[in-house]
Amino acid sequence: MSGRLLYVMGPSGAGKDSLIAWLRQRLAAEPALYWSQRTIDRPRSDADAQHEAVSSGEFAGLHAQGRFALCWQANGQHYGVRHTELLPLQGNAWVVVNGSRAYLPELLRRYPTALALHITAPAPVLRQRLLARGRDTPQAVEARVQRALQWVPPAHLQTLEFCNDGRLDDCGRALLQTLQQLPDWPPAR
Repeated sequence: MSGRLLYVMGPSGAGKDSLIAWLRQRLAAEPALYWSQRTIDRPRSDADAQHEAVSSGEFAGLHAQGRFALCWQANGQHYGVRHTELLPLQGNAWVVVNGSRAYLPELLRRYPTALALHITAPAPVLRQRLLARGRDTPQAVEARVQRALQWVPPAHLQTLEFCNDGRLDDCGRALLQTLQQLPDWPPAR
């Protein structure tokens, strides 16, 4: 495998989907970037990021058939990234994956050269964004915020952290500038 996996993670409400969309819009002409799609056992809605929506039973069937290269559970949902979504790694592309902090150790065991990007925001911002989404009860929102406050990256891992608590454009520019300063950027095809 000669490509690189960019693993975007962070708490619910940090704006990962929005930040990935921001980057995708600005890097659309970059032929060696691939934006992976997740499979989620949650219906698609207008407010959600692009994903393949399946029922819980369909997800379980896909998992049993070994269709996922990456698979985790978070916040009562099942998430998977199909093997085909990671194939561009073999062609020297960089693949962007919207992932889970809890899955990070397993991801790094399987893809040790992955670059972990941790997107976060202060607790009041997370709380406000989650409540505005209207998907969770106030108790579930508080549980998500508390999990965000308790997460600590593994000591041996260098994560690039970005606070997305203001204008999306500001965080997006900081992230893009950091990526452009990496020694192996831009990805080669």
